[in-house]
Amino acid sequence: MSLRRTLAGYLGATALLHAGAAMAATVEISANGIGGQVTSDKGAEAGVWVIAETRDLPTKYAKVVVTDDQGRFVIPQLPAANYKVWVRGYGLQDTAQQDARPGKVLDFKAAQASPKQDAQNYPGMYWYSMLDIPKPEEFPGTGDKGNKMPETMKSQAQWVDTVKNMCQSCHALGTRGIREIPKVFTEGYDSQTAWAVRTQAGQAQEYMATVLASMGPEKVYDLFSKWTDRIAAGELPFDKPERPKGIERNVVFTMWDWAAPTRYQHDAISTDKRNPRVNANGLIYGSSEESSDLVPTLDPVNNVASTIKHPYLDPNTPSSTDAPRGTSAYWGDEPIWDGHTSIHNVMMDEQGKVWFTARLRPPANPDYCKQGSDLPSAKVAPQATSLRQLSRFDPATGKWDLINTCFTTHHLYFDDDANQTLWTSSGGPGLGGGIVGWLNTKQYRETLDDVKSQGWTPLIIDTNGNGKRDAYVEHKDPVDPTKDKRIAASFYGIMPSPVDDTIWGQAMDRGFSRIDQPGYIVRVTPGPDPANTALAEVYQPPEGTFGPRGLDIGLDGVVWTVLSSGHLARFDRKLCKGPLNGPTTADGKQCPEGWKTWRMPGPQFRGLDASGSANHAYYVWVDRYNTFGLGANVPIASANGSESLLALVNDQFVNLRNPYPLGFFTKNVDGRIDDPETGWKGRGLWSTTGTRASFHGEGGKEASPKVYKVQMRPDPLAH
Repeated sequence: MSLRRTLAGYLGATALLHAGAAMAATVEISANGIGGQVTSDKGAEAGVWVIAETRDLPTKYAKVVVTDDQGRFVIPQLPAANYKVWVRGYGLQDTAQQDARPGKVLDFKAAQASPKQDAQNYPGMYWYSMLDIPKPEEFPGTGDKGNKMPETMKSQAQWVDTVKNMCQSCHALGTRGIREIPKVFTEGYDSQTAWAVRTQAGQAQEYMATVLASMGPEKVYDLFSKWTDRIAAGELPFDKPERPKGIERNVVFTMWDWAAPTRYQHDAISTDKRNPRVNANGLIYGSSEESSDLVPTLDPVNNVASTIKHPYLDPNTPSSTDAPRGTSAYWGDEPIWDGHTSIHNVMMDEQGKVWFTARLRPPANPDYCKQGSDLPSAKVAPQATSLRQLSRFDPATGKWDLINTCFTTHHLYFDDDANQTLWTSSGGPGLGGGIVGWLNTKQYRETLDDVKSQGWTPLIIDTNGNGKRDAYVEHKDPVDPTKDKRIAASFYGIMPSPVDDTIWGQAMDRGFSRIDQPGYIVRVTPGPDPANTALAEVYQPPEGTFGPRGLDIGLDGVVWTVLSSGHLARFDRKLCKGPLNGPTTADGKQCPEGWKTWRMPGPQFRGLDASGSANHAYYVWVDRYNTFGLGANVPIASANGSESLLALVNDQFVNLRNPYPLGFFTKNVDGRIDDPETGWKGRGLWSTTGTRASFHGEGGKEASPKVYKVQMRPDPLAH
């Protein structure tokens, strides 16, 4: 039974005019919803967020919706509980929290925010775009005796790519926990030294040192300390975000806490990408990377979070507790990460079994991977080490299968071929040796033989143009027009094509790979004997853009990636006009006509080309089956710079920002259909908090990583 309340009685004519209403504003809610209206001295407040949160359920739960053009809202489908409800919006102070249970109508009167108050709610990129970037004429670096940047840092684009793909991709740079330096690092130090100390904090010290060395530590400390000094002195962002508009107001974010505040999650999975009906209403699974061997799970029906311990093969497998560390501003000298398995990515197959890229042992490979092995792939490209392997978990039996691969794994996706081949990326050339690996899961399921079921191949370009793979020069050698050429690029993103037998990958730019090679997207045709017949094509992003990260493909065969220049990019090989093999294709500059890019919303770093953006996305996911409701084959970027999901619909971005808790930061998305008969209520996108430091965001060290369900209603008042 619905409850209806007329809200116009006390608004007055002025407020109604501001709301654009010629009649009484009304809101209708059901017994499991909370609704009402938000106003201020300026009238009805459209495009602001209303948040309901409870601790009454087995795990902390929250829901966020957006007001319509009359300031009305409906928070739908709430479990029975006591909620704290409040309003957050650009231009407004957060309102006081009101207590409510489902079935109640609430009204909010919001106060206007000062510029300083308002800026605290801006997405991180509005703050980190204030960072000064070295000018183009400062490159290439001239070393410690010159401009303090290494000679290997050759361009401004490489610097920006490093800031985004080595710094922002793990930490939400513009969040308050980053833009303000904790006192423990400033007491007794100048701001440059404070930055040096804070980058040694916690258990990522070694990784941070690697990043700093690639940029020049003194240069980083200088620029970043000046950035935080200006903020401490009261400087505010030079640009402002817009409130949600149009269909952006139809979004519903639902959140559950999972895992401990000391943990972080890299990815989450709900279903099989090839069939979003798999695992309907089932558990969500996460990947805890360096932070833990505990795989988090969420039962979204009963609101229960739990964990499953991931095993490993060798008791000598390294642990993150062994990593060099410094004192944390949040956790002191406590080593909060205790992971051996380094679970990076998680996927689900058509049977509902869960697959992980996970470390199972120390790096040294078994003999069957090395020179002298009978394995076909080892004869072509023997592998001495592997940093991460594969595992499979069966939810029905609780059984784990640990799959000891010779190749390093990073991301993984299933092909829909006869062998149900599982293709994996390796992350970068330094991690994976410039190869792409696979597992024949049909053979593995039948035999459980992980040795004979695996394979890998180097990436070879057909530079002699004869249409087949034969003798090749190595990646450091110049092109020989009589031979093919190997490239050092390793896949980061990877995706089998749904329209043919090709495999597409994406290789990182200098900022992540730290080698003097541009980022590419790569097309691989495996051939009948992939270890010996696979051929690759490489394609650089168009002039003026750079830094591909992540990759997905629609059912139309069109490839999508996100660029650290601040763009979403599409590549359609069908549009190519020139030769796609031969000696001129080794650098990947053929087929500029196959590319199209869209600038992501948000400010640009000051002084940089305004055709780009400071915005950054970690990955991209294509909604092949209209799971979300914006159309089939819609690309959705996990834009952690704008703390949002960016969907491209009819060449326009739909910017779906979640403002609570501040610091919304995702690395992956997938979509599941639980019940196609219930419309928007039976479907949604799933993701998780992806930052390595949830405690840098709103909530501090009490904040746990969250599971996010994102749904698109037909209108802001649908319930």
